[in-house]
Amino acid sequence: MDFNGSGGGNELHNNQFYPSEESKPLLGEMSAQQLPPPEGNNNHKAGPCSKRSLLHSSSGMRYKLLQEGDIQVCVVKHPRTFLSKLLTSKFLRRWEPHHLTLTDSSLMSATPTGYMEAPLSYSTIEDLQLLSWDNAPKYCVQLSFPGGTVLLQAANSYLRDQWFHSIQWKKKIYKYRKVLNNPSRWDVVLKEIRALVDMALTSPLQDESIHQAPLHIISTLLAENTNLSAQDHENIIVAIAPLLENNHPPPDLCEFFCKHCRERPRSMVVIEVFTPVVQRILKHNMDFGKCPRLRLFTQEYILALNELNAGMEVVKKFIHSMHGPTGQCPHPRVLPNLVAVCLAAIYSCYEEFINSRDNSPSLKEIRNGCQQQSERKPPMPLRLLRPEPPTPPQTTTLSPPPALPLSPPPSIVNSSEILVELERNNNTTNTLRKAPAEGDSEPNLIDCLLVSPALNALSIQLPAHADRVLGCFALILKMLSDYDDWRPALASLLQPIPFPKESVFCFVFCNRELKYVIQRFAEDPRQEVHSCLLSVRSGKDGWFQLYSPGGVACDDDGELFASMVHILMGSCYKTKKFLLSLAENKLGPCMLLALRGNQTMVEILCLMLEYNIIENKDTQLQIISTLESTQVGLRMYEQLCDRQRELKELQRKGGPTRLTLPSKSTDADLARLLSSGSFGNLENLSLAFTNVTSACAEQLIKLPSLKQLNLWSTQFGDAGLRLLSEHLACLQVLNLCETPVTDAGLLSLSSMKSLCSLNMNSTKLTADTYEDLKVRT
Repeated sequence: MDFNGSGGGNELHNNQFYPSEESKPLLGEMSAQQLPPPEGNNNHKAGPCSKRSLLHSSSGMRYKLLQEGDIQVCVVKHPRTFLSKLLTSKFLRRWEPHHLTLTDSSLMSATPTGYMEAPLSYSTIEDLQLLSWDNAPKYCVQLSFPGGTVLLQAANSYLRDQWFHSIQWKKKIYKYRKVLNNPSRWDVVLKEIRALVDMALTSPLQDESIHQAPLHIISTLLAENTNLSAQDHENIIVAIAPLLENNHPPPDLCEFFCKHCRERPRSMVVIEVFTPVVQRILKHNMDFGKCPRLRLFTQEYILALNELNAGMEVVKKFIHSMHGPTGQCPHPRVLPNLVAVCLAAIYSCYEEFINSRDNSPSLKEIRNGCQQQSERKPPMPLRLLRPEPPTPPQTTTLSPPPALPLSPPPSIVNSSEILVELERNNNTTNTLRKAPAEGDSEPNLIDCLLVSPALNALSIQLPAHADRVLGCFALILKMLSDYDDWRPALASLLQPIPFPKESVFCFVFCNRELKYVIQRFAEDPRQEVHSCLLSVRSGKDGWFQLYSPGGVACDDDGELFASMVHILMGSCYKTKKFLLSLAENKLGPCMLLALRGNQTMVEILCLMLEYNIIENKDTQLQIISTLESTQVGLRMYEQLCDRQRELKELQRKGGPTRLTLPSKSTDADLARLLSSGSFGNLENLSLAFTNVTSACAEQLIKLPSLKQLNLWSTQFGDAGLRLLSEHLACLQVLNLCETPVTDAGLLSLSSMKSLCSLNMNSTKLTADTYEDLKVRT
């Protein structure tokens, strides 16, 4: 072995360029002056064992953070000054295989024997270096500790560097966690936070925990130190902002951000730092249920924007930035996340309202008062108010009605939680009742409000904060409905009404904005949009029911309801099923609107008579009287009578049993032909290779004896199939080859029990629908 001066000189050279961990800054970054000289430099001699530091910035290599792995271990219990001489010895200590785990505080082996009998704490590691042999393919990491050195040998240079950076990361995170656990001076803490952030940003490790670990350390620091000044808050937020560009903030940090938004909504931190964070949440979050504090932070951020001078204009610009300048939003998660935030904010106000009247002793009296007042004919508006300052004692006593028919002040039912004001018309009197302090049971306030059918106005006043919350997020829903590409998904998200049945105040307070949204759905010609106005399933109310006359959200005498019926009738809902549902549930509102001259409702009543939806003779006569009471109704009823006379002539026995239309015939040609005589005996009709569409179904359903229908290579579609399935009960053979029908229309044929032959070649039929039809028929 060579123990001449060259070895010592090499060791001195290494000590010069690789200082111990204690002499380095906490980040452990090396300056350009500390880099080893090039290999061609003659002023420095390379020994048999050389050490080097791997800088990821120059190599560009990226590694995954190791949590555990297999590696060879050797421990040398000698001072570091003799290490280079020992490493050149042929009698180097033996290597032991170990499965090492990098815990948060130490390096430990799965088999605690030999060299790794005890865990090696990160706090005992004084230095961490990379080693390589010139004369052997061994790649080692040197861990220096008091009294010796641990050598870790990897299979190749990449694994060696991966172990080096992983241990270095664990060691530094462990040190930062200890330093920031007991802060003494906040100026020093801020420097350490910035150094921690820089370390995470410059680390060659690529792993989710590389950015999450510093965020968790900082969030724990903030949670344990709640007496920070506002300036300290902003400094810390600015310091950690780079880590939030590609990472969601942890829950504790979300609470800290929420607090800052509430306390300093006009801070520039909200705009400059929180905006990209919230944008990332809205674009990439998949489920707010797993992290509800992300939703709360987004909600508080939007409310902070609303507190700026421009108010909702700033919120509108933010929504537009989330959608993007093009006609199609490139981020599919933005809309569902925005809707979730809005609905949760609105529902939180409802919960606040419900909780505010818990244990109220006046609810039973409110119910009794509503029931007594409902027996009177004049309508009685009711207004819910928040509790006001205490009133003089005389306001809580019974007040006799005045002798003259003057307009007294509104009667007040006083409660410890809320005030309910019952208002009558000017020519009526009011009676003041005091709620009993005790009762047999505590009724539901919303049930009390819904008892009286005479209540025609309901308004609720909430605290200023709740007022702003409801107004802000209801307006956001209104903004979302203005984007054409978002409207189908928005309608689908809102089809199951997102408010509990008893939350009347949601519709009362937000009805203007919600009504605008529903109006946008009703005006959209796309079926996937306006079909969401109906209930999501039978037995459950939808927007169609809520905005119908008598519904909890109707405040316009049925104008929106009529527009919804119009758009639904204009699409594929002109069927017996839809008319039957109207006749069973909404016949009264339909007749009332028809009596007021609404043309859509007049058409509905005429269709009910034409399709024999109404079986009761008295109801039929009442509908006829309603139609004859207006000019538009009388005109449409006369047209109906003419059609009925033509129908009787058409269905009169006689005429051909088979009929084939020439190619290129149109819907008008078919209608003209069928109006020329009697076709009561027609059983076989061929419209193959003609230009007829679904519109001809109106004529086909007038043929009661039709058994065979050939629609090969026509433009007959789904809407026509729905009409045929409801009216041609005797149809046995149907040819739909090369027609544009889809699964939606073909499924309606399952109700035709007489159908025994169906040709669906060259259609858009799918395998699932084919199997479904086989089962149903």
